[in-house]
Amino acid sequence: MDDKKTDDRKSDRRVRRTRSLLQQSLIRLMEEKELQDISVKELADLADINRGTFYLHYTDIYDMLHRIEDELFVEFNDILDRNLDKEAQLTTHKAVLAEVFSFLERHYDLSRVMIGPHGDSAFVNGLKNLVKERLMRLVPDADPPGEYYYSFIVSGYVGVIETWLKSPSPLPAEEMAELCSHMPGLT
Repeated sequence: MDDKKTDDRKSDRRVRRTRSLLQQSLIRLMEEKELQDISVKELADLADINRGTFYLHYTDIYDMLHRIEDELFVEFNDILDRNLDKEAQLTTHKAVLAEVFSFLERHYDLSRVMIGPHGDSAFVNGLKNLVKERLMRLVPDADPPGEYYYSFIVSGYVGVIETWLKSPSPLPAEEMAELCSHMPGLT
């Protein structure tokens, strides 16, 4: 194996580790305060890196949060692509829910902060709108009219997700999918 490949792997691992430390530190700070009240210095100190290292990866705190959100959005969109298309016709209600709750469980701390009081409501609303639009394309002529029906359904599920994320001892993702699959809505 040549030295270049070994250096690249070590570098990639260091980059992933640094970004992970920064993300964990941002989550901790967002639990306590608004994003605009978090400084790069404070974030870097908590992550135990220097500010220069932060700036190698991001231009500012907002850039960091937007990149994290973009990564989440891509992963969430992939779940919808697999499950909410015309061919699949909403595969099965429980299968979609299982994937969504598994996604949230993988990103539990970040999801909890994003949906919490110091989170980014625009991001949460963007996810809600994405799901609603996908559902409306599947059944455009729902009764009651799709836009209202799917707004109701999506908001209900977001409420369940908020309750789950705020729970001191949340149920596992599989149990949440099972529980939600029996709720009125898309069945």
